[in-house]
Amino acid sequence: MAGPNAEQLQAFVFKNRGLLLALPAAALVVFGKPSAVSIALGVPLAVAGELLRCWAVGYSGVTTRHDVVTAPKLVTAGPYAYVRNPLYLGNFITAAGFAVAFTGNNAAPARNALVFGSLAAMFAVYAAIVPHEEAFLRKQFGDAFDRYRERVPRIVPQIEPLPDGNGVWQGSVVATAERHTFSIFGAMLALLALRAFKS
Repeated sequence: MAGPNAEQLQAFVFKNRGLLLALPAAALVVFGKPSAVSIALGVPLAVAGELLRCWAVGYSGVTTRHDVVTAPKLVTAGPYAYVRNPLYLGNFITAAGFAVAFTGNNAAPARNALVFGSLAAMFAVYAAIVPHEEAFLRKQFGDAFDRYRERVPRIVPQIEPLPDGNGVWQGSVVATAERHTFSIFGAMLALLALRAFKS
C-alpha cells in the first residue's frame, strides 16, 4: 500500500497531469520532422485514440476533467466492460499516433528518442495516477470495485466484454467534456501541418 509521501505524489501528478503530458507533446512539436508517410500512418492512429476517448467519455461524463478524483457512480459498461482505463488507453494510442506522425524525417536515433521518450513519459504519469484513482474507487465503491477489478483488466482490453456492465451512453456529454481535448487535438494537427510544410 502506498505511504503518505507516495499518495501525495500521486495526487500531485493527477492534479497536474495535463501539464506533465504537454511536455512530451511539446518535444514532438519542437524537434519532430514529419514526412507525408509518417503523417499518413500516424494521424489515423491518433484519431482512433480520440474516438476511444469519446466512447469512454460518453459513459464517464465530465468528471474526468476534475483536479481531484471524483466518481459519482462506478461505470462498467461500454469500453469499461473491456478495460478499466479506456480513457488512458485512448490517450496513449493518440500519443503514439502523433509520435509517429511528427518523426518521419528524423534520423533513427532522434526518432527513437522522441517516440519512446514521449510514450515513456506518458507511461510514467499513468503509473502514478492509475493506482491513485483505483485507491479512490476502492474506498468509494468497496466490494463492487473489487469485483470489477477482478473481472476486467487494467490496461490491455479483454476480448469478451463484462456481460452485466453498469452505465448508459450519453453522447450529448462528449462535446462538453471533450472540448479541451478537441482543442488540443486540433492544435496538434495544425502544428503537424506547419512542421510538415517547413520540412
